[in-house]
Amino acid sequence: MKSLRIKKVSGFSLLELLAVVTILGIIAAIIIPRVTVSSDTAKQRVRDHHKATINASVERYYIDNGSWPLDNLTDIGADVNYFPDGIPANPVDNSAYSLNTTTHRVN
Repeated sequence: MKSLRIKKVSGFSLLELLAVVTILGIIAAIIIPRVTVSSDTAKQRVRDHHKATINASVERYYIDNGSWPLDNLTDIGADVNYFPDGIPANPVDNSAYSLNTTTHRVN
């Protein structure tokens, strides 16, 4: 008589796969909200940095020219001495910065 050999197939059981998928789901549920919040925070910090840089350039423009730049900042944005690459856009909502006519600060 021939003896039958039973070959044991190695692999993952359904329960092991279910456990791994569950753990990965929990990790994703924790990490994804933190990444989106940190992205929004980074955009707000970049916006604040842009506003500070534009405000400093507006004050320098006033000292150099004796008048404030236009409210839409087109004249200071066209001058490569102040912004060689042009005035950056607001990273939060992708809008253009403008100047408050009363305070001469960026909105």
